[in-house]
Amino acid sequence: MKKFTIEDTVMLLIDHQEGTLNFSANRPHEVIISRARTLARMAKDLGIPVVLTSSQEELAQGPLLKDMEEILPQQFAERVKRQGITNAWDDKEFKAAVLKAADGRKNVVMAGLTNDVCIVWPAISMQEEGFDVQVVIDGGGSPARSPKTSPAKPGKVRACGRPQSVSLFPS
Repeated sequence: MKKFTIEDTVMLLIDHQEGTLNFSANRPHEVIISRARTLARMAKDLGIPVVLTSSQEELAQGPLLKDMEEILPQQFAERVKRQGITNAWDDKEFKAAVLKAADGRKNVVMAGLTNDVCIVWPAISMQEEGFDVQVVIDGGGSPARSPKTSPAKPGKVRACGRPQSVSLFPS
């Protein structure tokens, strides 16, 4: 695994939304909120650039967690509000925001509310474009109740020669 440093890393927090919490069946909602909050605080305290994004806030997905606004008020105000584009990297505004925040950095730490949807596709797309990606897999959840059935479980992600997944929160 490549060593990331504060100076060469950008953090992406994808779709940590109030309504989307209901899509997670494998991890308690309070755990997901706590871990997203921890990642946001860590990035803020270390001075790592952060990009927040949401999808269809006006629908069932709802607004981003209030914690994101409290911890990262500027990034919250500048969040990219996607309109139904599943692969966040395919959204031109999100991609532009990430490239601006990264400012040449090629290391990405990312977490999303649902690993199966929010994380898999942008992580793969970014790696295909030359980024080194670390997915904080326990910074989100999955609609799949069992890790064996989740398309985003660590073994499946690595088996594809794709981004590494890491756990910052030992169970």
